Amino acid sequence: MTSRDRTYGESALLTPANAMTAFRLLVTPLFIYFIIVRRVSWWTSAIGLLAAVSDYFDGKVARRQGTTTSGAFLDPLADKVLVLGGLYALILARPHGVTSFIVPAIIITLREVWMSVHRSRAAQHGISIPAVRIAKWKTFVQDWAIGLCVLPITGHHLILGEVVIWVAVVMTIYTGWRYYVDGRELLSRAR
Repeated sequence: MTSRDRTYGESALLTPANAMTAFRLLVTPLFIYFIIVRRVSWWTSAIGLLAAVSDYFDGKVARRQGTTTSGAFLDPLADKVLVLGGLYALILARPHGVTSFIVPAIIITLREVWMSVHRSRAAQHGISIPAVRIAKWKTFVQDWAIGLCVLPITGHHLILGEVVIWVAVVMTIYTGWRYYVDGRELLSRAR
């Protein structure tokens, strides 16, 4: 996309894509509340679906109208808040068996903290580590793992959510490793 094709410049803040990301950030506390209070319900599922769908569409809109620096920060932040909030809400809800989500939640949390530190260090050297394509799929699988635990059709069979969350953990570790390798390569080229 050339600068002429962009609807919004890189420094724009008030964009439709950012509005959808802000919606996701605002609806996440409601999703967390419903997981803790009701866990398996159509309302919980609908709110989670709204948040997940907003992630899909904000990406499409951003690619069409031009990505922004603020969007590059806010979109992954909203993903992290939704996924980690959902995982910890499932643990707090204490349904039988969901305590098996503790280890995946810790692994995903540690990876996200580490990635924030890694990207911050790279940014100090003027390097922006681009997102790897599989990262969006990782978020999609994480969302599905949580969704399977709250959807009335599958929510009472936690083994489905457990299997999918471990697939997400593998993807989370892999994408963290890719970011590390890519960042190290970019840093060595910059020196």
